[in-house]
Amino acid sequence: MNPNNQRRTFLKKAGLGMAGVGLLPTASSFAPSVSGQSPGKKTELAVATITCDGFEDKNFERAFEVIPQLPFKNVEFNCWYARNLTPSGIRSIKKRCEEHGLTPICVQGSSFGANGNIIKDVAHKLWNMEVARQLGCRRVKFTGAGRGQQGGLEAVINILKELAPAAEEMDVLVLVENHANNNIENIEDYERIFEAVDSTHVGMCMDNAHFDGANVDLMEVVEKFHSKIMHIDLKDTESMGVHKVVNFGEGVTNNDAVVQRMLEYGYEGYLLVEMAPPRNEDTLVQDLTRAYRLFEKYQT
Repeated sequence: MNPNNQRRTFLKKAGLGMAGVGLLPTASSFAPSVSGQSPGKKTELAVATITCDGFEDKNFERAFEVIPQLPFKNVEFNCWYARNLTPSGIRSIKKRCEEHGLTPICVQGSSFGANGNIIKDVAHKLWNMEVARQLGCRRVKFTGAGRGQQGGLEAVINILKELAPAAEEMDVLVLVENHANNNIENIEDYERIFEAVDSTHVGMCMDNAHFDGANVDLMEVVEKFHSKIMHIDLKDTESMGVHKVVNFGEGVTNNDAVVQRMLEYGYEGYLLVEMAPPRNEDTLVQDLTRAYRLFEKYQT
């Protein structure tokens, strides 16, 4: 049998096996378009659990306390801890979303990192993809390790080469997110990624503040990669060359210019408010509500 056919056969069987855990959906539960949006909608706002939980393992308790108080209905879950990815953890997320009228739209897993051995990382990413499906969404998001660490950009590319056929078969979008001082940081990194991995199901999560933190021109990113940008993270950083999240309007990140230009290019996807810590707990609800109001004009 042809090696590519062997791999596809394995992935199909693996997908059926994971679905057999009995937690839920198949591809029929997804929206029909590649954007993954709600029927009739092209661009929607969403919020990340990191805005409430920070980087700690809080089992999303703070997120489920705060987010129902906000206008957001779409939620990206930062599943960085083991219990988030267990069958009981997945059921818990789904149950609490149903109770609060929230919609999971993306699973962010821990970063790419292989140290020369990609097998464990490929398996981890595949399971994140299945978790997304079981939550009823079709997006997973991963950034890289620190610059030059964990096999560097080459490891990221090798992992993505293995994931791309699975993403197409499972109909899940793999979002590759930039971070400052990271293996996935600048325009050249994405040029190498997309030259090596040409798939309709592998694209960029454009984190505006992290590009500013890495001194990368936002509009150059848009002009070069607009057809590959599948997810946009909205936050503000204190100054160019420094990634330090501040409240919207207190930093230098021109989120509006990015969104406006992407909409001109026909962008369909989520605009994700991702205000990472530190932030003021006393004003968190007001700050996130204000963020929603700042960008709700872009919902279509």
